[in-house]
Amino acid sequence: MQIERNFTQFVVFAEDSILTALNKITANQCRLIFVVSEGGILQGVLSDGDFRRWIAATDAIDLGRPVTAAMNAACVTAPEGSAAADLAGLFSQKIQVIPLLDDHGRVVAVARGGQRQLLLGERAIGEGAPAFLIAEIGNNHNGSLELALQLIDAAAAAGADCAKFQMRDMGQLYVNAGDSNDMASDLGTQYTLDLLERFQLSDDELFRCFDHTVSQGLIPLCTPWDTTSLAKLERWGMAGYKVASADFTNHDLLSAIAATGKPLIASTGMATEQEISAGIRHLREQSASFALLHCNSTYPTPFKDVNLRYLRRLAELAEAPVGYSGHERGYAVPIAAVALGAAVIEKHITVDRGMEGNDHKVSLLPDEFTAMVAGIRAVEESMGSEAARSLSQGELMNREVLAKSLVAACPIPAGTVISREMVRIQSPGQGLQPYRLNDLVGRSLSSDKAEGDFFFESDLKRPAAKPRPYRFANPFGVPVRYHDLEQFCGVSNLDLVEIHLSYKDVEVDIDAVLPERVPMGLVVHAPELFAGDHTLDLCTDDDAYRRHSVAELQRVLDLSARLRTRFSCPAPVLLVTNVGGFSANRHLSQQEREPLLERLATSLAELRCDGVEIIPQTMPPFPWHFGGQRYHNLFVDADCIEGFCREQGLRVCLDVSHSKLACNHLREPFSRFLERILPFTAHLHLADAAGVDGEGLQIDEGDVDWPQVFSQLNRLAPTASFIPEIWQGHKNNGEGAWLALERLESHQLAVGPSLVAA
Repeated sequence: MQIERNFTQFVVFAEDSILTALNKITANQCRLIFVVSEGGILQGVLSDGDFRRWIAATDAIDLGRPVTAAMNAACVTAPEGSAAADLAGLFSQKIQVIPLLDDHGRVVAVARGGQRQLLLGERAIGEGAPAFLIAEIGNNHNGSLELALQLIDAAAAAGADCAKFQMRDMGQLYVNAGDSNDMASDLGTQYTLDLLERFQLSDDELFRCFDHTVSQGLIPLCTPWDTTSLAKLERWGMAGYKVASADFTNHDLLSAIAATGKPLIASTGMATEQEISAGIRHLREQSASFALLHCNSTYPTPFKDVNLRYLRRLAELAEAPVGYSGHERGYAVPIAAVALGAAVIEKHITVDRGMEGNDHKVSLLPDEFTAMVAGIRAVEESMGSEAARSLSQGELMNREVLAKSLVAACPIPAGTVISREMVRIQSPGQGLQPYRLNDLVGRSLSSDKAEGDFFFESDLKRPAAKPRPYRFANPFGVPVRYHDLEQFCGVSNLDLVEIHLSYKDVEVDIDAVLPERVPMGLVVHAPELFAGDHTLDLCTDDDAYRRHSVAELQRVLDLSARLRTRFSCPAPVLLVTNVGGFSANRHLSQQEREPLLERLATSLAELRCDGVEIIPQTMPPFPWHFGGQRYHNLFVDADCIEGFCREQGLRVCLDVSHSKLACNHLREPFSRFLERILPFTAHLHLADAAGVDGEGLQIDEGDVDWPQVFSQLNRLAPTASFIPEIWQGHKNNGEGAWLALERLESHQLAVGPSLVAA
C-alpha cells in the first residue's frame, strides 16, 4: 500500500465534463476518478462500472454533461491519518484506490492498494509503462558546469528519460566536515573526499543544470546525501528523489524524503536482505511512494556478482516497482534486466572513461548509452503478452511460400465425397494446411477441382463468394495476373482490371497471353522486385542502384503503354508503383527524408511516360518486404504526400490499408488524412487494416470506418477508380475479392444510394 499526496491525476471538479473525466481515467490507468468541489470536498466517484451503468440508464448520451450526472455518490473513504492496518481492510479486488479526507471532507491524499506504479511528475513508472531510463551524471561533470550541460545534452540525444545529479553538504555529511587533508582518515575516505572537494558544483550551478534538463525534455533528479541538501532541492521544486545505496539503511533520511510527499527511487546496493526488508517496512510506515533498484556497489561489478534474478525476489519483497542500477561494464545487463521486469534503469554516462574519478570507469559513452536505450526499447516492444499466439502478416507471407497445402491429386467433380486418395500434400502453402486433412476427407465438394487445385476453407464450411453485378458510384475492378485475366473478364460488371506484374511478366510476349482487345479499363501495378534481388528504389543515394531502378521502371512504362492499346483507355493508363525510400533499422527524420525526395524528383524527371501516368502508392510505416519487415519513410504521412504532389503535379494511388496503418502509427485521425489526400487521388486500393502492420485484411475485419471512407470518397474523389486489395484475395477463383466487393457495396449503398450507378 502507498499514500500519494500528489493526487491531481485522481480528481476532477464537479463542473468538469464526463469526457474530461474519462480522459483522466485513461491517463491514470486506475479505472476511476474522484469528483470534488472547487473547495476540494469529495462529491463522489466515477468508475468504469459507474459509466457503463449511466449509459444503460440514459436516453441521450451527452459526454459534455457535468461528471456529477454519471458519478456514484457512494464512495469508500477513510480519514486522514488512518493506520495502515485499517486501510488494508478496506481494499478489495474492486477497490484499489481510496480517498483520504480531512475533518471537512476534503481530499488530502489517496491510498493505493499494492504499488504497481508511482508517478514522477507526469511520468508513470511501473506496470504498463516503458522502463524509466536514468542517465546518472552524478559527479562525472568533474566540477565543470560546461561539461555537466554537455552530459545533459548527450543524455537527451541518447533517449534517456532523466538526468540525475548528486548534492552534498560536506559540513553536515562528514564527521571531519569533508576535510580531505584530515590525516586521521583512511585511504579510501581520503581519496573520495579529495574528489568531492574538487569536483562539486555550486548550488546555483546545479540549479542551472536542473533547468537545462527540463528544457531538454528530461526529468531532473538529484540524490540528496543529507537533509540540508534535501531542503535546497525542495526549494527548487524537485519532482522526486533518488536515494543512494549508501543511504538505504539511513531511515532518518528516508523519513525526511517521505515527508515531502514526493516519490523516491532507492538503490539497495551494500544492503542485506534483512536490511532491505527493514527499509521497505520503514517506507511503508512513512506512506512513501517508492521504487527499489537492485544494485551491486562495486566499480566495475563482475558479471558473476550481478545476480539479475534477484529482481524477482526484490519485487516480491517490495510489492512496488523495481529496477536496476548497474555498475558493470557495457550495457547488455540493463537490457536483460528490462526483460526480467525492471521498470527503472540507471546507468552512468560520461564523455571520456579516462577522466579522473571512479564513476567514469563504469560509465557509458554517449553512443553506448544510445545503443542501450535502443536495445531496451526493442526488448520492450518484443515482450508482447501471454495472449494466444497469432501469425504476423510477414509469417503468413512466408508460410505461403515455404509451407505445404492440401492439393487435389486428381480431377474431382462437384458433389464428390473426398477420400484420402484424392488429396496430396504439396508446396506452396496457399491452401488448407496439412493438419486439416481429416477435416477435409468425407466432405462433399460444392465446386469442381482440377488436378493440382488447392483446397480452401470454403471447401469445409460456407461456399466461396461468387462474382455478380455490383453497384458503385466510382469505377471499380479487381486485381489480376495475365493468366487469370480471361477468367475474370465477363463474370461481373467490372469497369477495369489492375494487372499486377512480376519482373518475369515484363519479359513475356503480350501477344501470347492477351487477347487482341479487352473491353474494359486498365490499371497496371509495377513490380516491386526485379531480377537479381533488386528492389525498386528511385530515392537511394547509391546512384548506380538508382539508375538501375530507373531503367527497370522505364521497361515497365514501355510495357504499360503497349498494354494500353489492348484495353479501353482513352486517358493515359495509370501505373501504380512503390517508389522506394525504405530503411532497414529505423524511420528517418524529416531532415534525412529531404534528399530522398530530391532524388525521387530527379528519377521521375528521367522517365519517359508517353501514354502512362505514374501514381506512387501511399505506404504503410512498417512494410512487409517478402516476408521481412522494413521502415517506410516516403508517401506515409499526409505532409509528405500532399507536399510532393503539389510540387510535382502528381496524383497517387491511395492504399486505404497502408494509410490507415500509417495514421494508427502516427496517432492521427484517418478522416483528416483522407480529407487532405483524396483530392490528389487517381485510384484506390481498398482493404482493411489493424494496428500498425496488419495490412491487406478482408473488409470489416480491421479498424477502417468504411462508411466514413465512402462518404469522403464520394465528396472528394468522385471519379477515382478502385479495386479491393485483399491479401490473397485472388485465391480460389478470387473469392476474397468478390467477398470484399459485397461488403464494400453494402457500405457504399448505406452512405449514398442516390450516388450509386444503376
